[in-house]
Amino acid sequence: MNSLIDKYNIPGPRYTSYPTVPYWDESTFSPEGWKESVIRSFHETNAAEGISIYIHLPFCEALCTFCACHKRITKQHSVEIPYLESVLKEWKLYLELFNERPKLKELHLGGGTPTFFSPENLRTLLEGIFSTVDIAEHPEFSFEGHPNNTTKEHLQTLYDLGFRRVSFGVQDYDPKVQKAINRIQPFENVKNVTEWAKEIGYRGISHDLVFGLPHQNWEAMEHTIRKTMELKPDRLAFYSYAHVPWVKGVGQRGFDENDLPSGEEKRRLYEDGKKLLQDLGYIEVGMDHFSLEHDDLYQSLMHKKLHRNFMGYTSSNTQLMVGLGMSAISDSWYAFAQNVKTVEDYQKMVEEGEIPVVKGHVLNTEDLIVRRHILNLMCQLETTFTSNTSFPELQNALEMLEEMENDGLVEINGHEIKITEAGRAFTRNVAMVFDLRMMRNKPETRIFSMTI
Repeated sequence: MNSLIDKYNIPGPRYTSYPTVPYWDESTFSPEGWKESVIRSFHETNAAEGISIYIHLPFCEALCTFCACHKRITKQHSVEIPYLESVLKEWKLYLELFNERPKLKELHLGGGTPTFFSPENLRTLLEGIFSTVDIAEHPEFSFEGHPNNTTKEHLQTLYDLGFRRVSFGVQDYDPKVQKAINRIQPFENVKNVTEWAKEIGYRGISHDLVFGLPHQNWEAMEHTIRKTMELKPDRLAFYSYAHVPWVKGVGQRGFDENDLPSGEEKRRLYEDGKKLLQDLGYIEVGMDHFSLEHDDLYQSLMHKKLHRNFMGYTSSNTQLMVGLGMSAISDSWYAFAQNVKTVEDYQKMVEEGEIPVVKGHVLNTEDLIVRRHILNLMCQLETTFTSNTSFPELQNALEMLEEMENDGLVEINGHEIKITEAGRAFTRNVAMVFDLRMMRNKPETRIFSMTI
């Protein structure tokens, strides 16, 4: 395994979309074209499956230096109400595109720090959304909670509004690591919020762990995993730290790069961490996620309903996802669109009655074919090519996979590709073989994090 990681640990996308954001063709994108794609997707799917909404809540009281999210650092909570009013105004602009009441299947609050906002203000936001939609049967409502500022009132308020899933960002319990990433977070805080969530009735409680952080070693990582097991969350994300300071700027320069684990050390964190999680009863789902058997994420994998979008892996699949808020990304299946990335510009555009998208990509027929295959690989670890789902470079792609087949990472049976158990760690590498836009225009500078 060591030699394989040395061989395949290269920069590559995480494939929450295809094409990936750096390869969006903005020359074909326009706000009017985006609206048309939203209307098309809504009419095709609203009655049957409903839609998803992602709300980006960007404010944080402190900067975590490992974070690659679009955020605004402030301790001034007076920003809450004006921002939420803008989100509701943006949603109203989308409602004007629809000729019937939306059916809401999935809702996620991300950030930033959603629990920066008071429970009362979150209730106002959500009741404003809910008053305009019909709630689908068995909806998936989830949010990201910061253990240091998530209160029992937050959890109860959101539960009363229909939320049943929450993910808590843990990262690592080692004090030296926490200091380096500016995320001082005692185990007791995580224990409190997890136990409150269980007591209230949440299912699908998740903890996010990150490997590859500064000063991390296996002893600390093992301690973090075993402490996590004391709380037994329903699912876990075990992410590789994406060190991309050339993209995110000063935030990820909050420590000396020499403090990061070496390639060999990071490899051990991943391999031993994965093995320990599996020994403790967690089952790997897709890429970098683990869950217990009863959890919806595992059940969706078993029933081939696992989906992946800009929110990551989800057990709910909708064709249309509307992203609200500064920097939020929307997906109509036929096109992607990203909102403007500053709070001030976002609020200005919304006040002027504009859906605040500033960049995007319209998928052509080939994009749609490739997107489906990459989604199959990321979610089901397999895909099959037919005469209707092929493309000119397919034979070249299959030839590129032959080396991976020789290394035991994939099995190729004609035009059927399956990622093996040994190949799970290299799922991103397999998907890259079919990334036609990247293959045709390989980056001259590094734009992605390492695949492992």
